Amino acid sequence: MTGRQLILILSDIHYASKAEKQRGWREADFIDNPLLRFGVKAYRHLIWRKDPFAHNYLLDRFLERTGGADYVLANGDYSCDTAFIGLSDDASYESARECVTKLRQKAGAKLHLTIGDHELGKTSLFGGQGGMRLASWWRTRQQLGLSDFWTLEVGWYVLVGVTSSLLALPVYAPETLAEEREEWRQLRSGHIDQLDKTFAHLKPKQKVVLFCHDPTALPFLLRIQNVSSRVDRIQATVIGHLHSEFFMLNSRILSGMPTVHFLGTSIRRMSAALREARCWKQFHVRLCPALAGIQLLKDGGYLTLELDRDAAQPPQICRHRLAWDM
Repeated sequence: MTGRQLILILSDIHYASKAEKQRGWREADFIDNPLLRFGVKAYRHLIWRKDPFAHNYLLDRFLERTGGADYVLANGDYSCDTAFIGLSDDASYESARECVTKLRQKAGAKLHLTIGDHELGKTSLFGGQGGMRLASWWRTRQQLGLSDFWTLEVGWYVLVGVTSSLLALPVYAPETLAEEREEWRQLRSGHIDQLDKTFAHLKPKQKVVLFCHDPTALPFLLRIQNVSSRVDRIQATVIGHLHSEFFMLNSRILSGMPTVHFLGTSIRRMSAALREARCWKQFHVRLCPALAGIQLLKDGGYLTLELDRDAAQPPQICRHRLAWDM
């Protein structure tokens, strides 16, 4: 039970297949207000990502660095989700399939993958298109072969991967189809049971490193009895979703803000998450940036996590940059 383990972590790859590139990014096409449409285009162009399809090469650069790793963990969002309905869309599925195939070919049995919100679908920022689809859930699970919940024991550490969109379903529910909501609730209930049992059966010396794509889910974890009573066992929680420390910092500043209901589904969802973001401290949150970061800062990269198998030392997490081709 001695020695250190090296784990490489990546998130928000947003790989683009040929079909997604050909479709293009059509978010602004669904926005009727011309000023809002201009604002969204400016935000995408200057801050978020000018060309969301231009960074597939960064996955290859990451994979070149995995040779010495004991494990490789991917924390969700494998496609660009240009139809906003997740992997039930053929073009988005092809992006995710190509991305995950590359990861599996390089990392093999060392690889563990969590499910992100874009695997399942999410409503576009202001156009109100898309949302979570059960067809995307089943395709992610059955065809892409991703587990919704996984654990990995590394010495006295237990690594736990969860599906954040299931846990945060009370926030995401308005983006689901009415006829699918009951099945989503049943899936969430089973997910919560798995988490509750996992934390209930922790051995006295075991500590946890949690992998949760979207931090919106974290307050809901605290409502699970055995997670709440053992939250002090969580040494680190690796999130994705925010893409950049720029947004991580702003999330901390805005934590506790009221939920905004009058600016559309996406703003309601994001503000609801920020309203309860003060609880993130209890989880020792660390952001894994998007592989490409954001346009404004070009601050993409990945994390390395070093674990002392006998848990005598706390986890060591370091961030590494990946440079853009200019």
